[in-house]
Amino acid sequence: MNGNLIIELYAPCRVNEGILKFSDDEIDTQLRIGKKSDHTISFFIPASGSGSRMFQFLYNYLESPDEQNTAMVERFLNSMEDFAFYNFLPFDLKQKIEKGSFDAREVVMYILNGSGLQLGQKPKGLIPFHSMGHFAINPIQEQILQGEDVDFNVEQMHFTIQQEFENEIKQSISNLRKFSGPGRSIGFSYQESSTDAYAFNPDGSPALGENGELIKRPAGHGALLDNLDLIQEDIILIKNIDNIQHWDHHSVSQRYWKLILSVLDNVQSEIHALLDDFDLQRFEQMNSKYQLIHKSDSQNWTNDEIVHSLKAPIRVCGMVRNVGQPGGGPYWVKEKTKLTKQIVEKTQISSEQQSLMVKSTHFNPVMIALSSVDANGRKYDLKEFMDESKYFVVDKEYLGKKIRYCELPGLWNGSMSNWNTVFVEIPNEIFSPVKTVLDLLQTVHQPIKK
Repeated sequence: MNGNLIIELYAPCRVNEGILKFSDDEIDTQLRIGKKSDHTISFFIPASGSGSRMFQFLYNYLESPDEQNTAMVERFLNSMEDFAFYNFLPFDLKQKIEKGSFDAREVVMYILNGSGLQLGQKPKGLIPFHSMGHFAINPIQEQILQGEDVDFNVEQMHFTIQQEFENEIKQSISNLRKFSGPGRSIGFSYQESSTDAYAFNPDGSPALGENGELIKRPAGHGALLDNLDLIQEDIILIKNIDNIQHWDHHSVSQRYWKLILSVLDNVQSEIHALLDDFDLQRFEQMNSKYQLIHKSDSQNWTNDEIVHSLKAPIRVCGMVRNVGQPGGGPYWVKEKTKLTKQIVEKTQISSEQQSLMVKSTHFNPVMIALSSVDANGRKYDLKEFMDESKYFVVDKEYLGKKIRYCELPGLWNGSMSNWNTVFVEIPNEIFSPVKTVLDLLQTVHQPIKK
């Protein structure tokens, strides 16, 4: 286990060089003339992540206060009334906070621990993010409300979850339905333990637990390809559980979901028409519009190779302007004798290619619409289109010691390596993940003052 497979980059995808950019007028036209799709739609939202990392600076403060985490705790406590979970605090503690007579450690421990709100022990999907009137709403509840608002054909909201929290999540959804009324089907699945990876020590020897057992760890979001493959709807929309704006700010996100769905429907129709009656000139016109194959590489593809590639699944991915976020981005990648479009993580880029990474203009916020059926309406076997060589080697700490293990090819990285890919620029305001609880103080997470 020597490290990650290093990908050979050709160039970053940029606007008109692999990324489509639509003006407001073009979006209006696209949405106005776009035919109503008869495809069924499901959202697919990984929601098994722990919320404890949102509160890491609070844990650090309790364990070892320093200037940095103390300043963050001061901001946290001084903004308590702006958090949706504030109303869950007991009356006497709220009074202390409002009068400024509280003990910081008492408040922090009540929020994190089992004797209080236990927010540090819940999955992120169950932590109250936003206030809606007198209600506090968590990401799972709000993903449901906003997802059902995207398109009438949304038939299911599917979440991958930790099984031990399933009853609490179902109760949360039941509470939502009391004021929202009945809605679409809600599905759940779990990351299969059979995909877990064995861990190793830095010297390459097997890592052992406290009782001498072999340590196994979840193999990353690439393990969710099995879960994704089980979704029966024709179109699947993928987003992260914590990337959700307050309902008062969600209209831009809805507009771009509809754009991405429209682009997917158009490119799918054109590809299926070409598969029915292939014509190179029509393909070149389509490729000029959607930039599936790099213009400098098109002469390296035979007609048979083009037709074969068009038979793969199709995805349309939103991309935001890069303002320094960590994570993957859109690139043209050298694959044997061809150039392909990929979402590449920084750990897959060699030090010799850092200059290309610096030139990258966009970032992957995980806003993906994909088609799960072929030209004949048959479900794809998604595993046929993954690149198993694009696994990740990760270094983590577990039980106080350093371990190393392999994660499967990322769900939108190597697991979708051999797909037809269209990138579309979307506004940065659509990307508002909550990595720390302080992110909830941003305007996009706060209700508009009436």
